[in-house]
Amino acid sequence: MDAVFSSSQALLNAHSGITNHVGFIWQQTRTPLVVQFLRIILYVCLALSFMLFVERLYMGIIIAFVKLFRRKPEKKYKWEPLKGDLELGNYSYPMVLVQIPMCNEKEVYQLSIGAACNLSWPANRIFIQVLDDSTDPTIKVLVEEECRRWASKGVNIKYEIRGNRKGYKAGALREGMKHSYVKLCSHVAIFDADFQPEPDFLERSIPFLVHNPEIGLVQARWEFVNADECLMTKMQEMSFGYHFTVEQEVGSTAHAFFGFNGTAGVWRMSALNEAGGWKDRTTVEDMDLAVRAGLNGWKFVYVDDLKVKSELPSTFRAYRNQQHRWSCGPANLFRKMAMEIATNKKVSVWKKFYLIYSFFFVRKIIAHVVTFILYCVVIPATIFIPEVQVPRWGTIYIPTAITVLNILGSARSMQLVVYWILFENVMSLHRTKATFIGLFESERVNEWIVTEKLGDALKTKKGSKALKRLQFRVGERVHVLELFVGLYLLFCGWYDYSFGRNKFYVYLLLQAMAFFVVGFGYVGVFVPNS
Repeated sequence: MDAVFSSSQALLNAHSGITNHVGFIWQQTRTPLVVQFLRIILYVCLALSFMLFVERLYMGIIIAFVKLFRRKPEKKYKWEPLKGDLELGNYSYPMVLVQIPMCNEKEVYQLSIGAACNLSWPANRIFIQVLDDSTDPTIKVLVEEECRRWASKGVNIKYEIRGNRKGYKAGALREGMKHSYVKLCSHVAIFDADFQPEPDFLERSIPFLVHNPEIGLVQARWEFVNADECLMTKMQEMSFGYHFTVEQEVGSTAHAFFGFNGTAGVWRMSALNEAGGWKDRTTVEDMDLAVRAGLNGWKFVYVDDLKVKSELPSTFRAYRNQQHRWSCGPANLFRKMAMEIATNKKVSVWKKFYLIYSFFFVRKIIAHVVTFILYCVVIPATIFIPEVQVPRWGTIYIPTAITVLNILGSARSMQLVVYWILFENVMSLHRTKATFIGLFESERVNEWIVTEKLGDALKTKKGSKALKRLQFRVGERVHVLELFVGLYLLFCGWYDYSFGRNKFYVYLLLQAMAFFVVGFGYVGVFVPNS
């Protein structure tokens, strides 16, 4: 017994010795290393946050000027409706190509094709080109039959396929440009498979290009048919509201440049070709083309009251994949084009500064990274290191100001602002991850997953509000990264409530709950039951 007792005591003494040794090392390294490192990261994040605030404030001032003085593009540029000539007849209208790229779009192909075929434009001055990259033979047959049905009605529609999906959407659009009849066209309108332009879309957009030879692109606003479907789609609409109402409007008004949204826009064919056409080097071929065209001196016009119906992702999986592509692609494009922009001789120094600093660095890099690192990593970590104090302006004033400026374009959804903040912070995890993937060109940098659409499934029976739960496997339902961050925030919140003095626990516990809700798959799992 004495031997056993002696052995146990020796183990306890050894354990105590190790603990004391670890504690001694922590005390020796805590102040010179941990505290200083956390303080540096905090100051860098606060500086980036302030840069984001200045950018948002600048755009807020510009948009206030636009709204106050009603600076519509029709006042800035010449716009007159096109009319048939007495001698030339319809031949006075420019020849227009309408491209509809799609891939396995069983739920929506009829909507986009039907809307394009109903565009109000002389039948002999338009080509409808359906670029079908579908891998499902059944869907290919359906799309081809739909094209034949419209062709039998006298519509000049072309069904085009290719042997592979190289380059994805950019590859399809590039291949579509190689057909002989395209050379007859002076303008090209592009609509994704879920977009439904109104019949007067070309009549309202083409005049900008016809009467203003310096304009290379006219971009319309997206309008969402399923914005009120669930909380997730409402929050998406809030984010898009700011993008169109503020970012696109400010870019058009102040710089005659903005990122092409990839759909619901009309290009001047010469501007597109002069820029080098479609390139598939990133997953944002639309932004790539816009930057190259902008560097050639072409001007862009955004028309806010020209709206095109479309569909928001209804499932979290689809939305997450979309956001990965939209965050990774711009970061990767910035890596590839930063020097090209800086050394360009065709545009002013001010425009180059705007492209590098404002358009790319602040909006495409800082906006994603600082949200997650500052509010979900660094500020929670300061709870354990009381020597590192977060200034009040960094936790209250700047975030509040940025939030107020962000919801300028979503007045009808202001009651959801708290949910939107929590959800955006969760999504910032994926956007930050995707941004670093794009910057360092690591795995998944060129990953392209077609955004799932529901189309006619969104149309519920009259008076019916039934919901159906989408079926997911456990691996698809549970998201480990969100759960890990949720646990971290939960522990930080509990520690702050129990021992801290910062009173951050209210935010931390709410944000942890948001990560858990998403992590356990309770976002984007219900859709209307047709």
